[in-house]
Parts: sequence; structure tokens; C-alpha cells
Amino acid sequence: MNIAVLGTDYIALITAACLAEMGNEVICVDRDERVIDDLDNYRLPVYEPGLEDLIRRNCMGRRLFFSTNFPWAIQKSFIIYLVAGQGTTVAESAAEAASLVALAREVGRCLDAYKIIVNKSNTPVGTTAQIQAAVAAELSARGASCAFDVVVDPEFIKQGTAIDDFMRPDRIVLGCESPTAAEFMKELYAPFVRTNRPIIVMDVVTAELIKFAANAFLATKISFMNELAHICAGLGADVNLIRQGLGSDSRIGPLFLFPGLGYGGLRFSQGIQGLIQTAKSVAYTPRLLEATEAINRDQRRYFLECIRNHFRGQLAGRVLGVWGLSFKPWTDDVREAPALEIVSSLLEEGAQIKAYDPQATHAAQQFFGPSHPAVTYAADMYEAAEGAEALLIHTDWTMFRTPDLDRLRARLRRPVIFDGRNLYNPDKLAERGFLYYYIGGQRPCPVSR
Repeated sequence: MNIAVLGTDYIALITAACLAEMGNEVICVDRDERVIDDLDNYRLPVYEPGLEDLIRRNCMGRRLFFSTNFPWAIQKSFIIYLVAGQGTTVAESAAEAASLVALAREVGRCLDAYKIIVNKSNTPVGTTAQIQAAVAAELSARGASCAFDVVVDPEFIKQGTAIDDFMRPDRIVLGCESPTAAEFMKELYAPFVRTNRPIIVMDVVTAELIKFAANAFLATKISFMNELAHICAGLGADVNLIRQGLGSDSRIGPLFLFPGLGYGGLRFSQGIQGLIQTAKSVAYTPRLLEATEAINRDQRRYFLECIRNHFRGQLAGRVLGVWGLSFKPWTDDVREAPALEIVSSLLEEGAQIKAYDPQATHAAQQFFGPSHPAVTYAADMYEAAEGAEALLIHTDWTMFRTPDLDRLRARLRRPVIFDGRNLYNPDKLAERGFLYYYIGGQRPCPVSR
């Protein structure tokens, strides 16, 4: 099929590249000539494992194209994806919904035959109805009568495994009022569900809501485990063994049961915020969702308090090593990353930071400023520990899971680890001479105020 993807952000590029990989001809469009020039030269604005190779292969195979020509892309294509950015706040989400409606108006001005318009963005409930109205208004203003259908196609990909998630989905959800459009979309996605994964067709509003619901549910599992970790800390119970016991229950499952610094990134934050806002719009107070958000927010505060208490409130001038700046492994995304919130607070209290992240250094430099006097960026994980009075672990990069403990201890000025991801066995760390603080473990005595 001929497809246009209007947008070049993370979701747009994953969508365009994966659809092209299945043999479709895809045009990815952006108004900014510099963005298109970068993409034509395989300079991507985002990091995702395998994405550059996928784009390169499909561009060379003449299945994927980048262009600034909106009218040409719309008229040449049968299915048109609208993709906006992702916001965490209500205001940001509303602005992105407005940009999506503006794209829809442009489609309406160019529409010359029956097309399927796909909302691929995680925008507030009701956005698809606005898209429908915007296209219809533009056609009416032109006196045109060509038909069109609008479909909601929520994405369920995870950063770091996005290509595999798109190519081998657990399910595909389509919000669609038209049987004709539903059949075309099923045909488009048939190669992706050859292992009999379901394509679920539902009404538009339900499809808009399901993405928020999925992310909010997973975020709630994370906050539940973090709440349980504090109970374990008070009782002396082992939260990691409790996690194993819970995860072995088929009704619960092992995923998203890891205690830590809480969820980060845009998707879970957007899911919680979007569902809270939607609930309030129908005069319902979502107490569980609000508690999930509050627990997540407090988790960073607990971690900071642990660090402050260990140093008896004296952080000024102390050098702290940091492993991990991105909100999760296999991404350079630092938006809503716990690490940045924690590091920012430590900097305000006068700490010096030596940080290492395999992918997110550039994004962190943009966040803190390229020449922040109290932040340096190490070339490797052991350099970040050199001379530090403690090591802080924020992100579960695989390289951090089995470090050379003797080498690490030799680099640190003090053998102290604050582990926000519970990577290690506490007994083994103690045997090697480390003072080890982890989520759900014993915390230092509070500082007298």
C-alpha cells in the first residue's frame, strides 16, 4: 500500500520504517528541510536500537522516502498517518492534539479521493472526533465531496525494543466506525500478526482510552512494588524475594514488579496524567491513579533522603559518581528521567557529579547546560566512580549488572553504593566491603533537624 506518515518524531519514524519493511511504499513528511536532509543522510533525531539500519535498508530499497511536500505525499498515499509528539502535562497534550488537528486540516485541503486517515498519537479522548470534523470542514470549504474515514491506531511499543514490538505485536487495536476502513487496516497489518495475535476492532473513544489505560495499569504495578518495598524496609523483609513470589503467580506475572526509583519517560507519565484528566472530565475522582502518581513522585524523594542521611546532610563539595541518566536502558531519552530529578536536587545542595551513560550524555548536557561547572561526563563507568564518595545507580543498563567489584572499589574514594534499581545481592556486596543501600533495604538513620 501507499502510505504517508505526517511527522518525523520517534513514533513516526518507527511506524514508517516498519511499514516499509513489510513492502509498503512510505513517505515520511516534515516541513523542516534540515530535518529531511538529516534523515536522507541517516542522521536520526532519536536513538533506538536497529532503527538506523532499518531506515537505511528501506531507503536503499526505494520503499521509504523523506519529503517536505505535504500535498504530494497526501495525494500519492491511500493511508495517511497523523503523528504528533508526546506530552506529559495536560497543557502539552492539548497543544499536541491541536497540532494533530492542524495536520488534519492540511489533509482536508489536499484530499482528492477516498483516503483512510489514522490517528497514531496518544492524544486526549475526543481528538479523533476533532480530526474528523476538521477534515470535513476543509472539504466543505472547498466544495469537495470525496469520502474519507478516520481510524484510531494506538501504539504499544516500548523504547529500546520498539522495532520488535511493532513487528511482533501482542495485539493491534483499531478504533473505527467504518467496516471498509477496518478491512483495509486489517489487510495492512496482516503480515505483522501471522502468529495469530489478535486485531481488535472497537469504537473510536474506547480505542483512544485503551493506551492510557494500559500505561496507567503498568505504572500502578510499579508504584505498588515501591510501596511494598517501604513496608519491607520497616519489617526487615526481602522485597526481591517477595517480587519473585508474586511474579510466579500466573494471575500477576513477573513484569513491572521491580522496585526502584519509579517509572520515568513520557508513556507512563502520559498514561497516568491522561487517565486522571479524563476521569475528572466526567466528574470522577480517580483515587488509585492519583496515589500511583504520588508514590512515584515520592520515590525520588526517599532516595534523596537516603543519600542525605548517609552524609548527615552535608553534601556541599562531595563528589558523587552516577551510573545512568536515561529514564530506562537502550534509549537516549531523559524526559521524566528519575536521574535528572535526583541529580538536579544534589546539585542544588552543592554536590559535584561525575556521570556516565552509554547513550544519554548529549541529552543530559542539553538539560544541565553544556558547561555546567559541577557536572562532568565520564568516558566509561569506572571513570565515573573515580574519586567519588559514593556511587548512585539510576538506570538498569546491562553493563551495570555485573561490574568488576574489585576495580570499582579501587576507584571509589568510599565503597558506598546507592542502588536505585536493586541490581546486586546485598550479602555479596557486604562481603566485598561495600556499604550498600537499595530500594526496600535498611536506610540510614535520619538526620536530626
